[in-house]
Formats: sequence, C-alpha cells, structure tokens
Amino acid sequence: MCMLKKIAGVFRAISGSPHPKNFTSAVIAAAGSSVRFGGELTKQMTELCGAPIVVHTLLAHQKCDCIHEIIIVAKKEEVGEYERLCEEYGITKVSAVITGGFTRQDSVLKGLDAVSKKSKFIAISDAARCLITPHQIELVCRAAYKYSAATAAHNSTDTVKIADSKGFIESTADRKTVWLAQTPQVFKTKLYRAAAYTALKKGFDGTDDNMLVENINHPIRLVECGTQNIKITTRDDMVFAEALLKKREIERLEDEI
Repeated sequence: MCMLKKIAGVFRAISGSPHPKNFTSAVIAAAGSSVRFGGELTKQMTELCGAPIVVHTLLAHQKCDCIHEIIIVAKKEEVGEYERLCEEYGITKVSAVITGGFTRQDSVLKGLDAVSKKSKFIAISDAARCLITPHQIELVCRAAYKYSAATAAHNSTDTVKIADSKGFIESTADRKTVWLAQTPQVFKTKLYRAAAYTALKKGFDGTDDNMLVENINHPIRLVECGTQNIKITTRDDMVFAEALLKKREIERLEDEI
C-alpha cells in the first residue's frame, strides 16, 4: 500500500495534479478605486446578475478544489462588508480580509504576507475578472504545480502592430507569439516572495505579477483560458459579462433536465 501511494504521488507530480502538499492560497486583489468604471459603488461591489462582481470571482475560487484558502485585499471602507458577503454566499475558504496598499503591487504584497504558513503556491487574481471558472483556475494551478509558475492568458487572434513614439506603425508582431495576460497568475509561494521583495528592493514596478517573476528570470507557463475571461474595466464590459453569465445559467439548467 505504501508503494502504491508513492507511485500515485509520482503520477500526480508528473501531471501537475492537485495534491494536499500543494497548499494553494488565492489572493484576490479588490482594493482598486475603479476610476475608469465610475459610479457611486466601486466596481467590485457593483451588482452583476444579482450579486456583486467580486462575489462571482470569490465563488469560482471557492468551488475550485485546488484552492485551499482565500485572502481578500480590500479597500479600507469595504473590509467589513466581506464578512456579510461570505456568509450570504457560502464562501467558507476566506481566511483573511485585509486593507490594500497604494498600488496593486503593494496590495498583493500585503496579501502575500497574510497567507498561511502552509502555503506552497499563491494564486493571484483580479476581483474584477469575474468570468473565470473553477476549471480554468484548476488548469492554471496544475501548470504551476508542474512548472513552478503559470498564468492564465489568451493567444491573440488579432494582428498586433508595434507603434513608434509618434503613433505610426513600426513593426508587426508575430501573433503566434503574442499572448494577452489574464488572472489567475500562480506561482510557488517562495518564488513569488523572492520576486516581490526583489522588486521592492529595486523599486521595480510591474503591471502584473508575472513581470515581477520575469524580473528574476524565471520562466512562466502560459495557459490558454479563452476570450471570455475578461476583466471588468468599463460599464460596456458589464453588457458582455451579464450576457455570458445568463447563457451559462441557461446551459446549467438544461444540463439538469
């Protein structure tokens, strides 16, 4: 029996499968000011199909077997609201809700400092990327378990032009090699901690968490997560998100018949 367990462990390691030793902490970045979104409520608290945008994101992580705990990094004035939301929607994996920093990078670093001592991997997600599915989160986690670093992304289907400083086309990128980064972005916790504190020491600012890991020259596996995994940025994005969530609900009900 002991030998069988060892063999099973080897196969899990090869396939990048979830394993109790791969304790994965999700950090949800929800401290943004939502300037481009506008409105009285912040983007993450705006209702989408009957629930706040951030709730859809949290539920996807709650339902993913790879995620063991969730840390929410929130705006100071919204910290207290999460206890109510977690109780209302049955989100039981949240282990901490903390106040964010001045920038997203600062906020994620605070989230990193709040993860469990058992954490082996950290999965960083934008609160406003609310169309992510549990299956997609699992795919990215599995890749990270195998390669130490992986990110949700989409291979560009558009022709990408590189512009010069005056706004004229300088060159055309090979779209086979052009990917649009999404979240979650999943890393070994020790790896991301080294990357985050190296960036802090050097004053390096990244537009996503991949850039911090790239900065210390570690390869990151790209995982295709399609065009639906959008980030809600403007009011126009809500139209697409609502239509897609309604479509998913219809498909779910049809499957139950």
